[in-house]
Amino acid sequence: MKSTETDRELHILVIEDEPTIAESLRVGLTYEGMRVTVTSEGRSGLQVCEEQEIDLVILDLMLPDIDGMVVCRRLRARSSTLPIIMLTARGEVQERVQGLQLGADDYIVKPFSFDELLARVYAVLRRTGVSRPSTVLRIAGLTLDTETREVTLNGRQLELTPTEFALLELFMRHPRRVFTRETLLSRVWGFTYVGDSNIVEVHMSNLREKIGDHERKLLRTIYGVGYCLRPEDETAVA
Repeated sequence: MKSTETDRELHILVIEDEPTIAESLRVGLTYEGMRVTVTSEGRSGLQVCEEQEIDLVILDLMLPDIDGMVVCRRLRARSSTLPIIMLTARGEVQERVQGLQLGADDYIVKPFSFDELLARVYAVLRRTGVSRPSTVLRIAGLTLDTETREVTLNGRQLELTPTEFALLELFMRHPRRVFTRETLLSRVWGFTYVGDSNIVEVHMSNLREKIGDHERKLLRTIYGVGYCLRPEDETAVA
């Protein structure tokens, strides 16, 4: 059963048997400040829901023991309010309709970007009365509004590409947190990205140029590890 509290850490259950996707979801949702439990089988997922307080379930349709449709039906029989988002490689309308009829709140077809999934998670939680994080972020003279997609630096509007915006939002939501290159690829470019191996470095360079961070004093490189947003003036982090 879901609590009505909104100040505690949200608990997300991921039932997914593909290790790469499961780990990417665990890492990404954890970086969003959520508690994440991952299981690769339907039976263990049902057990977790019985024993722990879960706010939302991300459920794969193709599981090794119990079909995801069966898991969805059993979850819905136990709770009429538990939010459920189904994942599948199947894209047929019939599958989507069946999942929704069984009680799923939303349905995402693989492959998908983490940003898309996160937006759907927040939308489903919002419908159940749980607030999403602030839409306006402010750090060291930078202001980023996720609703209007506007970014300003000391009042001057910046023109960022969608990828640059996604990178900056990620860093501003998690100041001082170090993101590895692999995590950035998963979070910003998606689980299945295949392309230029230097794409992270290129976009980080472009983003630094646009926000005037030529000396890398805001978006810092942690050599051998990754990147983080860490202002010289720590009081600049709200």
